[in-house]
Formats: sequence, structure tokens, C-alpha cells
Amino acid sequence: MKLFQCSNCGQPVYFDNRVCVACGGQLGFLPEQSAMYTVVPADGKLWQSAALPDRSLRFCANAATDVCNWMLTDAESGSYCMACRHNRIVPVTGRPEGLRRWQRIGQAQRHLFYSLIRLNLPHPDRSEDPEAGLVFDFLADELDDGGNVVPAMTGYEDGVIRLRAVEADDETRESIRVSMNEPYRTLLGHFRHEIGHFYWAQLFRDDQTLAEGRALFGDERQDYAEALRRNYEYGPPADWQDRFISTYASCHPAEDFAECWAHYLHIVDALETARAFGLSTDPSHRGTAAEVDFDPYAAQDAQTLVDAWIPLSVALNSIQRSMGQPDSYPFVLSRPVIEKLDFIGKLIHTRRRA
Repeated sequence: MKLFQCSNCGQPVYFDNRVCVACGGQLGFLPEQSAMYTVVPADGKLWQSAALPDRSLRFCANAATDVCNWMLTDAESGSYCMACRHNRIVPVTGRPEGLRRWQRIGQAQRHLFYSLIRLNLPHPDRSEDPEAGLVFDFLADELDDGGNVVPAMTGYEDGVIRLRAVEADDETRESIRVSMNEPYRTLLGHFRHEIGHFYWAQLFRDDQTLAEGRALFGDERQDYAEALRRNYEYGPPADWQDRFISTYASCHPAEDFAECWAHYLHIVDALETARAFGLSTDPSHRGTAAEVDFDPYAAQDAQTLVDAWIPLSVALNSIQRSMGQPDSYPFVLSRPVIEKLDFIGKLIHTRRRA
């Protein structure tokens, strides 16, 4: 994630800021330029920025509930921004917990779309692709006839990403993480994983790419339900750490791809954040030196990313431990995993050049 500047006073501002703390200016993010602007009211619902004197801007309709701070230009139709226009079912905001969940979900979703925009990845909605366009359903749990909670299921199918809304509550999400013995579970992680399933369908459009993907990840046509049953009954293979990024990745080729896709986004975005803040490890420590002096989103091979990421993630984990917190990145990047990340990077950059 980049650092931004208030276009009014030059104060550094952050991706989720709504107001500049120095001058009090209203901030809005314009996704078509991946830039933050200070805006002032114009006519009606229109806003203007001194940095864009010839453009009229509108806030996304979800700004009314403080869910979104993204903007649309006068050339764009509709009421919702580039990210929110994909949403079909959203949390009910009539109660405080529903609004809180929606705000946290929206924050994670915008971080996802920031990366999709930076990588120039397609994300057609159902008006552009009626059969498989990208749709988000943020689902509430239900009660059965006996009054028992039936949890909504997070998952992906035919362009639809479903997210259990109550996972926006830290207590619920953490209890699930512990019960499933997972080292990491976040809303943003869910988004980045599930969008990986979407891009398997979007980017594997020719036989050669599909054959290369299956050679690395396995054949995604194998029985999914049986693979999950086997995973939950017998656990991961004994050597999973030698070949996979997580135990869940080992259960089925589709999940292996989605997990690696999520980690690719984790790494490039975290490295961009490190670059924005000028972070580096001490170069006097041989073997642990790293400085992000390149654009991670433009990196042409995974090894460049990994060479910078491993020492930085080790430093981040050490800082977390110093604070009595769990590791920020509790994963090991084996050689097969790096090869998978490299394939994903090349897949993305081939799409950008097309």
C-alpha cells in the first residue's frame, strides 16, 4: 500500500483516512488514478478538488454509512464505486453490530480492489458478464427450526464470492481460527483467497496455460468434496510443508492455487507498504539484509519478491514477538511454493501486457 498526500496541504495521509488531520480537508480515493484527493462540496452531491479542476466527483453511495471513501468521476454512471458495484447482499445496518461488520468488510474489500487495480486485473460485474461476473454476498447466519445457529458459509462458486459477515467480529473469527488450528485468519485473507478462485476461471483461457497450471498445482477437476472429506478425516500429507504454503492448500489443487494467489497479494502489498515507509533490515547482518528499492507490483519474478520479503517478514515477526503478539507471517516459502508464486506473477503480468 502506498502512502498518499493531502492535495491541499501536503500532509501524509493513509489509505483509510477520511479527513486530513493537519488541515481538516475531506479526503476521497479515486480508483481510476489510485490517488487520494482533498475535495470540497460543489453542486448537490458533486465534489471538486483543486488538483483536478476540470473534474466533478461523487462519493460512492456507501459513503453515507461510512463504509466507503472511494469516488466516481462525472464520466462514470451509477451510484457505487468500482469496488462496491460488485456487492449484491450486504449486512443490515439497522443495528450497531451490522453497521460495524459492514464497515470492517468494506475496508478489507477496498484493500483487495486496490491490489486488483494496481495489477490491472479484470473484474467484470454481472452487467459485463451475466454468467460469471464478479459478485459479493456478505451473508448473515440463520436459525433453524430449533433455534440453533446455522453458520453462513464462506466460499466461491461461478463468480460469486460469499463471506460470512459475522467473521468481521474479532471474537468469532479468532475462535474459528483456533478451532481449525489455523495460523492466520483475516477478512482480507478471505478476500484474497476467494478472488484466487475467480482468477483461475478468468485467466486460464488457453490450453498451454491450463497445462502449466495443472503441472504445478494438480488437476482441479478431481472430486472436490472427496478431497475435503479426506483432508478433514486424515489431515494433510506428512510432507505438506515441503510442497504447500498451508495445510489447506494441500487438500485440493483449486485451494492450492487460491492460497498461493492470496500470498502473492499479501507479499506484494506488504512490500509496497515497506517501500513507502522506507523500511529495510540492517545490511550489516549478512543473509538478512533487504531494502525494497523496486515496485513490488511490477516485479517480473517471484524470487525478487521473496528475496526482499523473507528478511522483512522475519523482522516483522520478531517485532510482533517483542510485543507479545503472534507472528504476522507464520509461513514458510519452500522452493515449490516459490515456483507457484512465480507462475502466478507471470500469469498476472502476461494479462497486463495483453
